[in-house]
Amino acid sequence: MLKPLKFSQIDEEEMIIRSSSFLTQMKTRRSVREFSDRTIPFEVVKNVVMTASSAPSGANKQPWTFVIVNDPEIKRKIRLAAEKEEKEFYDHRAPEEWLEDLEPLGTDWHKPFLESAPYLIVVFKKIYDIDETEATRPEYRKNYYVNESAGIASGFLLTAIHNAGLAALTHTPSPMGFLSEILNRPANEKPFLLIPVGYPVDDTQVPVLEKKSFEEVATVF
Repeated sequence: MLKPLKFSQIDEEEMIIRSSSFLTQMKTRRSVREFSDRTIPFEVVKNVVMTASSAPSGANKQPWTFVIVNDPEIKRKIRLAAEKEEKEFYDHRAPEEWLEDLEPLGTDWHKPFLESAPYLIVVFKKIYDIDETEATRPEYRKNYYVNESAGIASGFLLTAIHNAGLAALTHTPSPMGFLSEILNRPANEKPFLLIPVGYPVDDTQVPVLEKKSFEEVATVF
């Protein structure tokens, strides 16, 4: 079933102004590892999640679940489990080259931000859907381009968080199976990304980074 597209055209000058302004805004986005415990309105969290959920997905299956964590006890459990995996990674699993690449960022296995940030948003990708309306047994329905869809939605989420005036971090402790257990997720969902959300502490320091130029990231024919 189709319906007319609601699309408002703008002139080229306004396009350039908007695109330049948005670029300037997004270039100020930084990953943060030092979060204040200052509270943020839940409505903001709900809005950024629903922005993420507006992302395109394979066959519009929307193969994601966003688990929002505010409970201090659950955040504590997540931190302890993440630090256990991260310590093993830094001490034993990580190749030397990877550790060398991480060194300028100043990261290690300690993850206090998982408790100090007022909210954690955990993105789960849904490998398949389960239709429980069947009278005899559940029906399993395939999802398409799951990683791509969850990745696009996560990009929308990070952009929305920055647009709301908040900081975030893309955290991927490996493996992340503990998130499924702590958050009691079903077998068709797998953890994709762990994102602390909140305000940075006043004296937050971030690494000096250089982003690639247009010529380095794009090819024009």
